[in-house]
Amino acid sequence: MSEWRTRTKLVHEGIRRSQFGEMAEALFLTQGFIYPSASAAEARFIEAGEDEFIYARYGNPTTRMFEDRMAAIEGTEDAFACASGMAAINGALTCILKAGDHVVAARQMFGSCLHVLKVLAGFGVEVTLIDGADLENWRASVKANTKICFFESVSNPGLEVIDIKGVSEIAHAVGAIVVVDNAFASPIFSRAVDLGADVVVYSATKHIDGGGRVLGGVVCGTKEFIRGPLETYVKHTGGAMSPFHAWLLLNGLQTLDLRVRAQAASAKAVAEAIEGHPHVSRVIYPGLPSHPQHALAMAQMGAGGTMLGIDFEGGKDIAFRFLDALDVVSISNNLGDAKSIATHPATTTHKNLSDEDRATIGITPGLVRISFGIEDTADLVEDIQSALEVALGECGEAG
Repeated sequence: MSEWRTRTKLVHEGIRRSQFGEMAEALFLTQGFIYPSASAAEARFIEAGEDEFIYARYGNPTTRMFEDRMAAIEGTEDAFACASGMAAINGALTCILKAGDHVVAARQMFGSCLHVLKVLAGFGVEVTLIDGADLENWRASVKANTKICFFESVSNPGLEVIDIKGVSEIAHAVGAIVVVDNAFASPIFSRAVDLGADVVVYSATKHIDGGGRVLGGVVCGTKEFIRGPLETYVKHTGGAMSPFHAWLLLNGLQTLDLRVRAQAASAKAVAEAIEGHPHVSRVIYPGLPSHPQHALAMAQMGAGGTMLGIDFEGGKDIAFRFLDALDVVSISNNLGDAKSIATHPATTTHKNLSDEDRATIGITPGLVRISFGIEDTADLVEDIQSALEVALGECGEAG
């Protein structure tokens, strides 16, 4: 199986078939399991075998299929499925940190990730936030007690690209482990472990589901880390994934490669069509040569990804006009869906940050984040261009 290519793994890896020989992945919708004898129950609680289960919070056959498939795709020894992307982030960080440890993290990230770091700081973990796009900042910030270097490979929502290989070399030189949130890049466009990352985290809610149906998260890493501190922490604190969600995510994985490549093609087409548009301060897309980390994005991902940012000179008012003029693209706060989604981060996903913190990570009142779906590219280009004309036309009339 290790010799299979990605699309084959996405369909076949990790399948466990019951005695009925079903073609599709089976849904084991049970919270508990029966033991043939009292001594068998005792033995399983001492050490459960590969396909022996105790309780759904600890593991489940459907969930294990999802974990095995994610590990195979990511190229790690193991994976553990969590209830949400944030449960996965929290677990990956908290399971090995203690008071006195030091974390260096890129400040360009999702607001909830910043909140987890704030909570950890309250428990005595030293947290240093830096501009993660500059390797010199990482080099200057790590020290002897640095336990983790943490960042999003492509930041939310500013779409800054972090040099995974460069940060990993700096972190490993002081004995720190590298935890990468790879949600924006997806497993298709970013092989973080190949570049030196130790732990890779996904919000499976995003590209992996792809249908806007369920919450889910997954942590990929070594068997020692996954079945050691991570599993112990997550199963005892209640952040395990529902078997039903795992079943839906397994189905989502089958089309992941096809979807994200189509989504990225549409994002690139729209970016190229609107770059340089009057009254648009910036079109932010790693696949454009104008992006500050374009060369790194192409080397690290081979594509610009599925996300695009538009920063309007007119601020919130013009951004709202643009959003309200969209037809094909929906206004929501999710991403990685088969349906295209537009978000105004300053008033939704990053609303709880201070004005100063938003400005520091590049979230202006005029910034709109767009996650491209699998609709026809021409329809998406036309929809974005039409909404720009409506919004900017109104702006001109108002002026």
